Amino acid sequence: MREITVDLPTVSDEMVRRLVAVVGEDSVFIERPKVDEFKDEYWIPGDETYAAAAVVQPRSTEQVQEIVRIANRYEIPVWPHSQGRNLGHGGASPRVRGSIQIGFQKMDRILEINEELAYAVVEPGVTWFDLYDAVQAAGYDLMTPCPDLGWGSIVGNSMDAGHTYQFYGADYMLPTGFEVVLPDGDVLRTGAGAIPGGKAWHVYKRSLGPSLESLFVQSNLGIVTRMGVWLRRRPEAYAPVMLSIGDDEDLEAAVDTLRELRFAGHLEGIPALFSTLRAAHMLRDLPVAASRQLDPAELREIGERTGVGAWAVRAGVWGDPEIVAVKLRRITQAWTKIPSGRVEAPRTYGPDEYDEIVYSADQIMIGIPTLKAIEKTPDHIAHIDVAPIVPLEGRQVRDAVEEVRTHMWGAGVNFGAGIMVTGERSCAVIIGIRYDRTDPSAARNAFDLAKRLVVATGALGYGECRPHLECMDLAADHYSFNNHAYRRFVEKLKGVVDPKGILSPGRHGIWPAAYREESGVPVK
Repeated sequence: MREITVDLPTVSDEMVRRLVAVVGEDSVFIERPKVDEFKDEYWIPGDETYAAAAVVQPRSTEQVQEIVRIANRYEIPVWPHSQGRNLGHGGASPRVRGSIQIGFQKMDRILEINEELAYAVVEPGVTWFDLYDAVQAAGYDLMTPCPDLGWGSIVGNSMDAGHTYQFYGADYMLPTGFEVVLPDGDVLRTGAGAIPGGKAWHVYKRSLGPSLESLFVQSNLGIVTRMGVWLRRRPEAYAPVMLSIGDDEDLEAAVDTLRELRFAGHLEGIPALFSTLRAAHMLRDLPVAASRQLDPAELREIGERTGVGAWAVRAGVWGDPEIVAVKLRRITQAWTKIPSGRVEAPRTYGPDEYDEIVYSADQIMIGIPTLKAIEKTPDHIAHIDVAPIVPLEGRQVRDAVEEVRTHMWGAGVNFGAGIMVTGERSCAVIIGIRYDRTDPSAARNAFDLAKRLVVATGALGYGECRPHLECMDLAADHYSFNNHAYRRFVEKLKGVVDPKGILSPGRHGIWPAAYREESGVPVK
């Protein structure tokens, strides 16, 4: 691990004056205590590797354009963040030390909610709570999406390929129609938004010619300042479901059963399969378990006592009451064929009964945002996530899980995973490494373990899908077909749209030419 750095980056007085002229004095922060409010609170204590030089908070797309132009003039990199809640992945911190963070906390307008066509249009500062509250206040008959924690940005989560668990979470269908500030300060609109006054901007996902939206997800090619979000009608009936297995030996059968239930349409959205400790926390709202390593007998006792077993699925069934009843019957028939399988679906709710839902897991699956997972985590406990994508086959998920479990046990860390069923054919095996964030040694151990896991799962053919800042280059190294043809192609795009390399250099392993050696290896 690198040595701790003590000198902290700054920006010139002249650049600060120009930024202030654009956004005002109340939206430019250069004082170290204020800048540090936006750093990754889960990073190694005392290590300033990813220290920013300043924070700027625009209020409009036009201000974002001017900030980017100023950054180009002074050749200082910028790193956008929305709410800065990207915990476990680097928070709001920039990949390149000395970058200026562009924070979107003040661009928090909901620009449109269309009840008839079931979509909303939001700026990057809008949180899941904000959209839910606005829909409820207006009395719209719409179901809003949400991830595990409702305090984050809708745009920020979507632009980092984060998960939501309702209908359009599957295969990342949620966002549609972007407004994007390019690295030179120009603005484009994707899809039908390219038509002045285009009426289908947020309802149609394709374009005339190449569709560009995916270019701006996990990308450093542009800054999304407006985005459409697809919603759904609130269902007449909603049944939260927990599917558990008492024995780890049944994991393959559980994964294969989930796949077939998705193919049959009996399960929709993103069901999530959690190992014992994660399930007790996420499905039963219990506090995060002790940080000491637990032995198999202790884990089994927790699984039996809480009812989550060795693995447990959080899922939801939505629709007309008759359809929900049929799907529950089919789910029960399939799951109880697993030797240790157990189904828990005690109640079906109508829309006027949602306030009677007890567990946060069940609230999430009907789109009610919550902070329960963070509220039940002691303040000193942090985590870093590693998330390889694995085909949705029991034997392949088992291979990935056993590889991870071996490394975690050897590092003295409790095994914890959430298997997000992102569609009928794949899943993200999200490995949560928990540690005491007040202890530099424990934090270093966690980050070293995360890097080993990225390498180990990558060697099995399972690429990381959402790496921490510290692991971005390592993860990108695995996408190496034909001498890194993918990376070379994106670097060519980067060189054209951002010749000075000012926008998020190094994000997910894409470096501008100024940061690369002749060999193509990033200069760090």
